[in-house]
Amino acid sequence: MLEKALVGSKAYYRWIFFLLAVISVGVLAYIRQFNLGLGVTGMSRDVSFGFYIGQFTYFVGVAASAVMVVLPYYLHNYKRFGKITILGEFLAIPAVIMCVLFIFVDVGQPIRITNVLLHPTLNAIVFYDVVVLNGYLMLNLIIGWYMLSSEARTVAPPKWLKILIYISIPWAVSIHTVTAFLYCGLPGRHFWLTAITAARFLASAFASGPAFLVILALLVRRCSKFDPGQRAIDGILNIISYAMLINLFFIGLELFTAFYSGIPAEKNSFIYLFAGLDGYHKLVPVMWTSMILAFTSLAALLTPAVRKNENMLIAACLGIHVALWLDKGFGFVIGGFIPNPFDRVTEYWPTINELLVTAGVWAIGFLVLSILYRIAITVKEQSVSTDH
Repeated sequence: MLEKALVGSKAYYRWIFFLLAVISVGVLAYIRQFNLGLGVTGMSRDVSFGFYIGQFTYFVGVAASAVMVVLPYYLHNYKRFGKITILGEFLAIPAVIMCVLFIFVDVGQPIRITNVLLHPTLNAIVFYDVVVLNGYLMLNLIIGWYMLSSEARTVAPPKWLKILIYISIPWAVSIHTVTAFLYCGLPGRHFWLTAITAARFLASAFASGPAFLVILALLVRRCSKFDPGQRAIDGILNIISYAMLINLFFIGLELFTAFYSGIPAEKNSFIYLFAGLDGYHKLVPVMWTSMILAFTSLAALLTPAVRKNENMLIAACLGIHVALWLDKGFGFVIGGFIPNPFDRVTEYWPTINELLVTAGVWAIGFLVLSILYRIAITVKEQSVSTDH
């Protein structure tokens, strides 16, 4: 079926060439980082996780969110998700690839990554993170590819595939749970040291990933003859709304615990993020933008008129996506380092080199996504024409 990715309109080819150009720039920026070291980034002794790890954390959630369409369709036979499930599974694949690449570019000497598998430390969370991420990537590749190829050949998918589908559902939850354990397993960082980190991660993932999936589904409907189905989109919007409400509730719990307890180590990170600390306030505009977008976008999704207006719906879903990207992909990671254990503030901001490398990784993800969606849409369009 790979040959289907080579057939498309001029706009499709222009998009592919644009992504290849961005990837080239990202590769050059990474070569510079490889030669000069991580000193070209904004990271320091006090802030050892930066923009790369923030992106990794966020896209693990996007990958895990595929379970929100897989579970209802395969486990509960929720037929309205039938057409959109393949789009969710194919979204998870580039998301996991991006996660792996962000770890790769974050490590000073990439060859050290092999030590995780060649010399595993069984009490190290990062070992299990590598295992679950690569396992989840393989599960989605096999499930998505076999389901689509079976549809293209108009035959029933193999029976053994259902076993992998059942395995993939708890596996999706595990990838973001293990990622959360990377943070809340560090007792020296009070901002992360909370039992609801995994729950908060999953709630935000089940809002951000489906929000991105809705945007993609609406774009697919505009640009092709394949319609994922309005009922499916409406169902996902309900999931986004509930998940976003739960995520905001969890943030409220964190704020209450930090400020009602009055423990400085608990509340100083929040003070830095939302009001500034000791004259440092780089992330204050970022966090307030995230909160404003979160509440306004959620209010928009709960408004029936917005759901009926496709442009406004795309804007609302994009607002959810950006709000959670700023919160989890930036504020959560950096906030855990500020202040440091000596109660001093060392601010962080990504450098141009980091942003270029990140853009390159994003472009690789969108390239994989575009190819997979091109194949899926072609097969779906052929199925529709055959039915008629």
